[in-house]
Order: sequence, then C-alpha cells, then structure tokens
Amino acid sequence: MTRSNTTQSTFTNPLIYSDFPDNDVSKGPDGAYYFSASSFQFSPGAPILKSLDLVNWELISHSVPSVAAFGSTFEMQGTPAYVSGVWASTMRYRASKGKWYWYGCVGFSKTYVYTATSVTGPWAQAGTISHCFYDCGLLIDDDDTMYIVYGQTNISIATLSSDGLSITKTAQLFSGPGGASEEGSRLYKINGFYYVLGDRPSGTTYVWRTSSIYGTWTYQTLQTGVASPIPGGGLIDQGSFVQAPNGDWYFVSCTWSYPAGRIPILAPITWSNNWPTLTIPSNKWAVSYPFPGMSAAPLPARNSTDTFSGTSLGPRWEWNFAPDTTKFSINNGLTLYTATVTNDLYKSRNTLTHRTDGGYPIGTVEIDFSGMANGDSCGLAAFRDSTAWIGVTRSGSTYNLVQVSGATQDPSNKWATTSTGNTIASKPISVSRIYLRVSMDVRPNGAKSATVSYSTNGSSFTSFGSIFTLNSTWQYFTGYRYGIFNFATKALGGFIKVISFTTNGSS
Repeated sequence: MTRSNTTQSTFTNPLIYSDFPDNDVSKGPDGAYYFSASSFQFSPGAPILKSLDLVNWELISHSVPSVAAFGSTFEMQGTPAYVSGVWASTMRYRASKGKWYWYGCVGFSKTYVYTATSVTGPWAQAGTISHCFYDCGLLIDDDDTMYIVYGQTNISIATLSSDGLSITKTAQLFSGPGGASEEGSRLYKINGFYYVLGDRPSGTTYVWRTSSIYGTWTYQTLQTGVASPIPGGGLIDQGSFVQAPNGDWYFVSCTWSYPAGRIPILAPITWSNNWPTLTIPSNKWAVSYPFPGMSAAPLPARNSTDTFSGTSLGPRWEWNFAPDTTKFSINNGLTLYTATVTNDLYKSRNTLTHRTDGGYPIGTVEIDFSGMANGDSCGLAAFRDSTAWIGVTRSGSTYNLVQVSGATQDPSNKWATTSTGNTIASKPISVSRIYLRVSMDVRPNGAKSATVSYSTNGSSFTSFGSIFTLNSTWQYFTGYRYGIFNFATKALGGFIKVISFTTNGSS
C-alpha cells in the first residue's frame, strides 16, 4: 500500500522519524538502494529498507531470520542477552555469485554470515568466522575480491576467501587519530582510491584514503560537532556514502534523538582532489536539501492498520528475542498463547514489537482476551528499559483494565530487572474485546511522555491512568517501541487474539 507523491525539488530531514541506526546503504543490481540497520536482540534481525530515490524508504525484509542462531540467551534462556545481537553490520550484493551477503559480529566473539539470492529472502546462515568483525564494512572490489574493514580504535582489514566464509589475510590499517576511539567503519572504492568512513563516538566522522588497500592511509575530518536537523537532537555519527544515478554523492547518517532512537538523515557531499566535503552550512545539518537528481518514488503508507492477514508477520514486526514458535499462530489473525510463567515483562517470551514513527506516534491494538486464563496479563507497552503498559489482567472470574508503569532494567548489571512496575490504575471490565492505545511524545525536545487510553468500540477512547515519563538515556541504544504481550503468572494455557494493530501520528 502506498500514498501518492509528486516530483519534489527538496526533501526534508529526517528521512524516517524512526529508529534505524548504524546504516550500511548500497545500490542493488536493480538500481534501487538498500539500507541495512542494527536491531540488537530483536528478531528477525538486521532489517532491510529499500528506496528508489534515497529519500523515501520502505522496510522490506531482514537478513537474520531468527536471532536464535546466536545462542540460547537469545531465546531468553539463562540471562537474556539484552542489547546484544545485531550491532553495526554490513550488507552487499555480489554480482559474480548472484547473492547478497550480510556479515555481523555477535557478542564480540565471532562473525555470522548470511546470504540470499533475493534481498527479500529467504536468507540463510552460510557460515561463521571465528573472528569478530566489529562494526564492519564490506567491499567487493573490481576483481571480485572481498574485503572487510573492522575494529574499534585500531582499524583492521581482512581479505576473505573466494566463498566469503574465511580469512586469507588480515592486517591493521591505522588507529583513531591521537589514539582516540574510532568505530563504525565502512569501506569504498571511488575513482581508484580506497576510502574508510569511521566515527569517534563523540560525534566526529573521519574519512581515510589510500591508493593501495594494504598501503599507507591518510585522513580528513568529514564532520564534527554538527548540529542535528531534529530540534533537540544529539550527536551525529555512523553512516554511508552512496551515489545517486546522476553522479551526485550523499552521506546517510543518523542523529541520536532519544527517546525516539537514532534517526536516519541525509546530506549531499561534494568532491575536491578526491576528498569529500559534507554540505553543512554553519556546521548545521540542514532540515532541507535539494532532492537527489531523480523523480520522487511513491511513499509507503506508514500510518496503517495490520489485520495479520495470511500466515506470516509483515517485515515491520520484530519479537523481543527469538520467539517460542509453538506459542503463537498466524492465520488471518494473530493468536498469542502464554509462553512464560512470570510477573516480569522483561522475562516474558513472545513480546511482539513495532517501531514508532514520528515525533508523536500513536499505536492502537485490538485484542480479544476471552481466552485468558486465571493469572494472565496481556496488553500494549511503551517498551524499552523503562516501560509502561496498559492491559488486561485476570484474577479468577474478574478481569481488570490496568496501567502499569516503571518496569525498569539495570544497564550496569546485564540488564537485570530492577522493577516489574507499579499498578497506577485499575478497574474491573465486563467486555471480552478491547482497544488499547499508547500515545507518545518521543521528540528529544518534547515532553518525552506516554499516555494510555482504551475503547470498547474503536472510535471513542477514554484516557486512563497517568502520564509516564519516557527514558531518554542512550545505553539501551534502541528507541521506544510498541510491545504487544501476553504472559502467565500462574500456569500456561491461556491465549489472546490480536485482531488488529494501527499506527498513526505525526512528526
């Protein structure tokens, strides 16, 4: 489904007011642009977006079908691996093999490799490399040699075997200027020179250049301390160089804008003596720039309703960790069976998440909870390391509408739960089907708040409970999401039917 869009003379930042960090953007064999992003513990992982014009993007697939491949902690066994999983990774199309390749280091120990003949999948694990390509960037050279640049502070490069599944040579290329931390590496070959993009996490982007990939590298600063185009937005770092069909070049980056997350932005670059210059008037990333030299493509409809038609979830959905596949079903509707006995949402399996979109996102879920068992809790959350939710609980034959606020995790203790939240409001209800709504202000200069409401008819909503203050610290990396959940506190066996989910809102 799309909404119409006419030819534009300018575009407006951000590209997408949604959390898609650590981008690796490249052109595919069809001439379209593909954007791979981080997703941490959420599953499927490594989301892929597509654009025909570098401005209008649509989420189409994932490179990692399930994070269960990363180990049992990604199935919430033992200590769940919160904020681990898919960090800054890399994706490219290799014409000689007719395949897409994705590489990502997980847990600082080894690198996973996934491949697909179509960017929309199916993707499959091709192998692992017993070396961590931390914050990596892949280049397929003119002679089809595959190189990966990677590292933190000390930046190295690896030449890969012809199948891309092992290392044939590796060497350190350079260290961050003055020994400073550098990460987020991307590797390019442009006009006979090799370039590495890298970032100091405090908001500086470097460009390194050489004429021989294992030779001597020199650098210039592309940007430092640039003001965000989002009011109240924070530092800018990590991104990609990409060339439009008319030959113009652009830098796709992201701005740290919590509680929304890290938000994609775009600016043109120019070249002089084979060095790039970013177009940032007065050291400010502009809100508006001339549109890339091509016609604007139709925009995907972001304000929409999902009724879970068919037998699989659409690409906008990601589970919090790999789900228990025996505890949900999709058949022209979504049924969530309780998968965990717990009173802790952070320990509950099969929480289904959806990114927010815009500065004032609104999410509404319609739930039939007539299948709940005694002790069950279900609902819709503003989900992050500090969470609030509106939902339904069952105690014996009594069903209560509740708001729970202040469920929190400790970033200094492996994200252990420090509170399961407090019940702010509660009242008995007699219906078996309800609409639950979470409305947020995720602007970095806004109220940073969530409010909840409910309806029995889908048109008239009643406010409930109190305002919840969203957490805007960065350590969780991921911005706020919606989370649809159903967990048991006494015994498994209950279920809910998720009839629909609607997103709307504005920037």
